[in-house]
Amino acid sequence: MAFYLAVDAGGTKTDLLLADESQELARVRTGSIKRLRVDAATAQQNLDRAFEELATRTGIALSTIASTCVGTSGESVPLVADWIRSAFAEQVGGKLLLLGDVEIALDAAFPGKPGVLVLAGTGSNVAGRFADGRIITAGGWGPALGDQGSGHRIGSEALRALFLAIDEKRPTTLLEAILAQWQLGSISDLVGYANATPPPEFAQLASTALACAQQGDKVALSVLQQEGKALAHLASLVIRRLQASTPLPLAFAGSILAEVTPLREALISSLQQEHPSLIIQPGVVDPLEGALWRARTASS
Repeated sequence: MAFYLAVDAGGTKTDLLLADESQELARVRTGSIKRLRVDAATAQQNLDRAFEELATRTGIALSTIASTCVGTSGESVPLVADWIRSAFAEQVGGKLLLLGDVEIALDAAFPGKPGVLVLAGTGSNVAGRFADGRIITAGGWGPALGDQGSGHRIGSEALRALFLAIDEKRPTTLLEAILAQWQLGSISDLVGYANATPPPEFAQLASTALACAQQGDKVALSVLQQEGKALAHLASLVIRRLQASTPLPLAFAGSILAEVTPLREALISSLQQEHPSLIIQPGVVDPLEGALWRARTASS
């Protein structure tokens, strides 16, 4: 019997799935192993913890695994890719396939078939696949260069919107909510904390902005809607480049698109205005399913 390992390595968490040819055997969640987000010691500790739990729960030696697929953002960055390849080679047997996180999510939605996938979690990305298997992307350049609609971008834009509202004397509940989230005592503390080096985890403020928007805060709601529109623009670029002759299916992945309804609604509304024939799948897909499909396919 062959065993397969699927991994979705995100900026804040890593999900692992061990399976055989027909069924899942165990799922494990650990901290990030992405070297752009954590140091080598932390990444190794998180990975070791996950491997130990998988082995304990299943009784399967990781050295017997036939193939592994790891999906992560920044897979083309040597710091990320080299560390993952080395860390997995030391403990896991078989082939290793390293792909982008948006690509495994695309496979979860449309295994080997044409379609468009919009992913937004800590970061964001959009991918589309032609009928011949070619994949094109838009976005996914990281927090300093893009990541429209991501948790990081929502958090940083919420802060910018908050301070503009302060300058313009517009009411908003964001200040009180953000101070509470980050356990700060004053606006001066917030200015110093937000401008610190290294910077804080801006993605932590995505849920704060959502809570404020749900309570009627117009400043927070505007941030979420604008990020939805920005993500829709990237998706539209991919859709136009695919030049499909039949209506394209589109799917979503990631915690932001699962939980931040105002952003998702703004994204869908923008896309439907420009691409009325687009077929939008409900809910979000599980990227681990795509990584597992890839791992099984790689060994066949």
